Order: sequence, then structure tokens, then C-alpha cells
Amino acid sequence: MNDGDGRPVNDRDGRSAGDDEGRPVVGICTSLTNARWGVWNQRAALLAFGYIAAIQRAGGLAVMIPPDVRLEQDPDEMLDLIDGLILAGGEDVDPAAYGAGRHPMTRHTVPERDRVELALSRRAIERDIPVLGICRGMQLMNVALGGTLHQHLPDEVGHEDHRRFPGSFDGADHDVRLRDGSLAARAAGEELHGTKSHHHQGIDEVGDGLEVSGYSTLDDLPEAIEAPERRFVLGVQWHPEADQSSRVVEALVREAAAYRSARIQALPETAG
Repeated sequence: MNDGDGRPVNDRDGRSAGDDEGRPVVGICTSLTNARWGVWNQRAALLAFGYIAAIQRAGGLAVMIPPDVRLEQDPDEMLDLIDGLILAGGEDVDPAAYGAGRHPMTRHTVPERDRVELALSRRAIERDIPVLGICRGMQLMNVALGGTLHQHLPDEVGHEDHRRFPGSFDGADHDVRLRDGSLAARAAGEELHGTKSHHHQGIDEVGDGLEVSGYSTLDDLPEAIEAPERRFVLGVQWHPEADQSSRVVEALVREAAAYRSARIQALPETAG
């Protein structure tokens, strides 16, 4: 059985159509950084547990995806195993990825993380696998499709209200206006949506096939992008995983469940 572009879809657990389909598998990309736990201080593949908890609350099975050189060349090795992809927040995207020089405030880049996430996001979008980009993940998605970034928003908008206190969402709550009928508005469940914000970079030129569907009420900065020709490709500049009332991660998991169901239903029936 094929996934629509000629590649085989794995019958991952041996179940045939009609059996319990199980939870949708949501892959989420990790950071790569030094971390301390117990007596150890080592480089680690790291992800805030809030992301995983949000996926689990929505009924998904979270799978962490660390940087992996082989996935840069063959992202299908991972994408064959999952039903949805989340690009999480984290470090600044290396400006070399979009052909720009480095701003003095662009720091802590991790090119090996960028490379695998660029490959995964491009291929997932090609295959029409549900994709949600959160904060850095929205920016990464834009770069993957040929877009560019503002590297330090205070230079562009004249204030620091998108990230008042590094390492905290305190004081950076603001509303976004979401376009009527857009995927962003449907996922959020409203057109004027309160957000938890923590970023100093933002969208400049919009990538191919993407549309801006949400703007900050602070300064009209693009804060939601989507690909209208795909089933679910959404980027949000805020952090829905940090807001237990948010429906955005749930919307991704729901679409991943539909994707999984269609894949399983297309599997051949096994002999009884």
C-alpha cells in the first residue's frame, strides 16, 4: 500500500483495517543543548515537557525526534512512522539557512537541528502529513519554503513586548487577529485569540505556498501562517502548549488521527 506518492506505508503494528487504530503518533523535534540532571552535565536532546503533556492531553502518542544526520537525507525514514509533526520552539534559526548574515542578537544557533527540521518539514508538507510549527517552528517552516526572518524584532517594531522577560511568558500575553475561515481561526476556535508569547525574531518574506492568516494586535506582526493547499500546515508564533485552555495542539492531534485512520483503513485486510 502506498501513501500517495509511491512510497510504501508500513503496517506498523500488524493491525488491519477495522481493528482498534490506537493513538495518533505525533513526532516532535527536540533541541540539542547542554543540560544537568542528577550528577550529570552533558549535551542532551531536550524538550520542555509541556509540549508532550499537550499532545498527551489531546489523545496523541508523543515521539521525540532528535537531530539525526541520516534524516537530513532521508526524512521519510521518520515520517513513515508518524501521523503528525510538531516543530517546537527553541534556539534562533541559523540565518545561513535563508541566505542572511548574522545579526549581533542572533545567538545560540544549532545548525544540525535546523538541517534535520528543514528536511522533515519540507518532506512532510510534500506528503501532506499534518504539521504544526510553534514559535521557532513557525519560523523554521517559513524558511523551509523559501521565506526569510527578521532577526531582531525590536529593530523593526520598536519595542520588546514579544519577549519582555527571557525565560518567562510573564508580561508578554497579547491578542492575535486570525482571519475569518482560516485554519488558524478554526484551530484556535476564535478570531481574536489570546496568546503566550516569547520570541525576538519573526516572519519577513513569506515562504512559497504559505499565507499569513494572523497578525499581532500589538504591531501587525505576522503571527500565524498556513498552507491552504494542504490538509493541515499551520505555524503559530505563540506557545499553545503553555496554555491549557488552547485548542491548537488538539487540532493538530485530531488531524493526525484522521491521517492515521486513512492510512490504516487503506491497509489490506488480513485473512481471518
